[in-house]
Parts: sequence; C-alpha cells; structure tokens
Amino acid sequence: MEWLLNADKELFLTINGLHTPFFDGAMMLFTASAPWVPLYILTACYIIYKYWVKEKRALYALAIITAIVLTFALTDMGSSFVKDLVKRPRPGHEPLLEGMVRLLDGKGGAYGYFSSHAANVFGYALITAALFKKRWYTLTIFTWALLVSYSRIYVGRHYPTDVISGALFGLAAASLLLLYINSSFIKKITKPK
Repeated sequence: MEWLLNADKELFLTINGLHTPFFDGAMMLFTASAPWVPLYILTACYIIYKYWVKEKRALYALAIITAIVLTFALTDMGSSFVKDLVKRPRPGHEPLLEGMVRLLDGKGGAYGYFSSHAANVFGYALITAALFKKRWYTLTIFTWALLVSYSRIYVGRHYPTDVISGALFGLAAASLLLLYINSSFIKKITKPK
C-alpha cells in the first residue's frame, strides 16, 4: 500500500508540474462546473424532444432525466461519504507536499478521496452514451470525461487514484441506474398508449 501511495504522489507531482499558460487556462475551463451547464440543458432538451415529443413517451423521458439526476446525486453523496470515512488529505492539504503543489483552483476541502467531479462526469458519460447509442457521441463524451478528470490532477485538487476511483464509482452508479431505466417495469409503465 505504501508503494501505491508513493507512486500516486509521484504521478500527481508529474502531472501537476506539466504546465503552460494555454493548458492552465484550458484545464481551468474543464475543471469548472458552470461551463458544462449548457451541455446538461441540451441533453434534457434532446431527451424531452426525442422521447416526449417525437415518441410520445413522456414518462420514459422523465424516467431518463430522473436517472441522470440520480446519477449526480449518488456520485456526490458517495464521494462525500467516502471522503469523510477515508479522510485522505487533498494534495494542497498534505504537509509533505508543502510548496511542491501548483494550486490553480485553490486547495479545496480537506479531503479528496474520491473525486466527485470524476464520478459525476463518468456517470453522466456512461448513462447518456448508453441511451443515445451514437459512436461519435460516445467518443466525444468520454473524451470530455477524461479531460475533466485529468484537469482535477492538473489544477492540484486530486491525486490520480482519487480520480480513477471516482470514475469507477460513477460508472458503477450509472450502470445501476441504466438497469432501472431498462427494467421491464419501467418499460411497461412508460410504454406509449
């Protein structure tokens, strides 16, 4: 375990130390939440148009939107619970790394394991990619999820294992909610009349 934690810190310092003014700006954009609100709104509009307006399946559209919202809720609550349980300091709060970490986005809360950003974006990517079933969308949304997750290391908020664990948790949460959306019960009650 000690070897893994040391390797994690070394990889963090390497990624966090690779910087240029261009990438500093780009990673700050990817790490921020507000710029991605239009994506979420467009997704909701597309779901409403496709399933509610076009296919006349209002309840199914609501079930999908609910599943996406629940994905965010589960990943946020899961991350908060694990952070309080594990209590692993974020890189900016780690005394051994004092003066070695570039903090482009501040220190953040005291604990960082696991990244709620990574959990959120990977959960969102999986659930929407599985629903839309478009290759171009799947490649685009998972590239976006990778960049958002990478940005969390780059700006100094998380170690690589925080991000990897968050991504895996997000994928697991989205998988559970996809089972809900695709269940025979949901399909039955949301069938167009």
